[in-house]
Amino acid sequence: MKNAERSIYRACHLCEAICGLEIKVNGGHIISIRGDHADPFSRGHICPKAIALKDIHEDKNRLRQPLKKVGHEWITISWDEAFDLAAEKLAAVNAQHGNNAIGFYAGNPAVHNIGTLFSVPSLVRILKTKNAFSATSVDQLPQQLTSLLMFGHQFMITIPDIDHTDYFLILGGNPVASNGSMMTVPDVTKRLAAVRERGGSVVVIDPRRTETAEIASEHHFIRPSTDAALLMAMINVMKTENLFRIASPEKLNNLDSALLAIADVTPEAAAEATGIAAGTIRRLAREFAAAPSAVCYGRIGTTLQAFGTLNQWLVQLMNIVTGNLDRVGGSMPTQPIIPITGPGTKPGSHARWHSRVSHLPESGGELPVAALAEEILTPGDGQIRAFITTCGNPVLSTPNGRKLDEALASLDFMVSIDIYLNETTRHADLILPPASSLNHDHYDLIFNAFAVRNVTRFNAGIWQKSDDERYDWEIFGELVKRLALKLTRESRPAMPTAKLIEGMLKAGEAVHGISFAQLVEAEHGIDLGPLKPSLYSRLETPDGKIDCAPAVIIKDIARFKLYVHQKAPIPNPLIMIGRRHVRSNNSWMHNSLRLVKGKPRDQLMMHPADLAARGLKDGQRVRVVSRVGQVEIAVQATDSLMPGVVSLPHGFGHDRKGTCLGVAHEHAGVSYNDLSDAGDIDVISGNAALNGIAVEVTHVST
Repeated sequence: MKNAERSIYRACHLCEAICGLEIKVNGGHIISIRGDHADPFSRGHICPKAIALKDIHEDKNRLRQPLKKVGHEWITISWDEAFDLAAEKLAAVNAQHGNNAIGFYAGNPAVHNIGTLFSVPSLVRILKTKNAFSATSVDQLPQQLTSLLMFGHQFMITIPDIDHTDYFLILGGNPVASNGSMMTVPDVTKRLAAVRERGGSVVVIDPRRTETAEIASEHHFIRPSTDAALLMAMINVMKTENLFRIASPEKLNNLDSALLAIADVTPEAAAEATGIAAGTIRRLAREFAAAPSAVCYGRIGTTLQAFGTLNQWLVQLMNIVTGNLDRVGGSMPTQPIIPITGPGTKPGSHARWHSRVSHLPESGGELPVAALAEEILTPGDGQIRAFITTCGNPVLSTPNGRKLDEALASLDFMVSIDIYLNETTRHADLILPPASSLNHDHYDLIFNAFAVRNVTRFNAGIWQKSDDERYDWEIFGELVKRLALKLTRESRPAMPTAKLIEGMLKAGEAVHGISFAQLVEAEHGIDLGPLKPSLYSRLETPDGKIDCAPAVIIKDIARFKLYVHQKAPIPNPLIMIGRRHVRSNNSWMHNSLRLVKGKPRDQLMMHPADLAARGLKDGQRVRVVSRVGQVEIAVQATDSLMPGVVSLPHGFGHDRKGTCLGVAHEHAGVSYNDLSDAGDIDVISGNAALNGIAVEVTHVST
């Protein structure tokens, strides 16, 4: 009897937008993937990445059984042998060198898989290591730290109420390409258009005229890493002209101190730093303050730079002084059915310990990944000698990737929980591949909590895994169990994802009244309504008030003012920034032909005036040199960049030997992080400053 074709409804897990999908399958084969028009949140929207779920599931390069490295070759081994080997080697390193001799790194996809998300803390706890790292510190750490310092919880992230705002100010964000980013917002192009259709404004501040800027009401170029000057000046204009509309002043501490600390930054001073005219700065400030509702949103261009935490603090101040924090049409936290803030959750931490070599601060139990390579390469007590990675490719995703390449090659032992033999996992001695993500039960714990509406959705795996495959939570659970036996430490059994969600959901029933049975039955997801003001009643600071002037941030203002006045570090430098593309996601989606085919997307973008000044031509191969490295790449002339700024995409560099990524290797490109510097950080958080890199660009001699 032939298998019948059936439709499966499921949320996409490839980016933050969590769009609903209709996946048609026949037996074990995917026939098609379309947008789910019955999903109340995404409304049938789908981006090109979702179609590639089929490619990843069927990818002949996707690993399906444990691999062990023997010399320079890889051999397939059983799961039992793999778990025994991992536990034995890791326990031996621990016995000889101590807890901190084992390091750990979790990549971005861990947040999209609840099995991995809840398994990682169990593994770190059993290891008792302080050398834990993740993609957080090459992304949103400044936002989390600002929320911790001001609101008392690192995940009390306020979300732009895009569906109701009258004025949307976007700094360093490109939601049309990223589908949101710390703002879960499917169908964002239509939502941005709706702001303008109802008479509102969308204003983009960015060194590049991005895809979002193209559809905005207006766009202004800004010199990289100077956003803080713009925000300070705008706030000062509002103060001088009595435009503040402060709501709930009784819930604010130290606002006067915060305003005093930035009071000397005038629009004229900001214009000199940013390149935005003083008159424009005044107009933007007046328009933002006068709008019936407004929201200031700063994303990766404001966090992945030397002043990430300062920027995020100023974003919050903008919303506070105009009365748009915790207001409809402004910025509000979600109220998800499974809360990640409040009773029973961990609020986060900062600077409880520091990295051994550069003394970078811990945040939320993790050290900044900018410190990783030196913690492996520098001898001494606490040196990382064994390493575990999961669903990450830090060689391409973290600063000074060539140095990290060297560091990983020097380890005594490395194990990777990953579906690919990539630029990072090629250094492993053992690779443990989870079953296909489409076989996993799926629930977006984090992205439901960052959504522009209160939504929820649970989807069971499309198929059961085979007997010779393991779910991610099973891999972590077995590894923890065997390590616990070796290290004589206590551990708890791993729990299937569905059971985990069912248990956690009980805490949310009192808020939304949704049972697990209802969640399972609602295959298209459940809309729980728009965001509502709730921040002021949920603050977790000791006194229940917002701290408007955290001491570590106020102290950093002097560093910023010195930065904008200092001379360039090299003569006539160009400043490099990254860029995103809707058909890509970091480093791990370049093995899908349908996502990488077509016009090349890995060129260095450069303004025609900057090309002419250096005797360069469009399409020419150029050498890009930073303090730590150099690459050769084709250059693309475009006036979409501010003069003096160049742009290179992140996530490429698939030309290393020893990988098994056929399509990606054919579209190798160069790695942005061969040029980024692990010494360039946001001092407060330790987050990597991957934007604002000084580079020289010259022609390649033939």
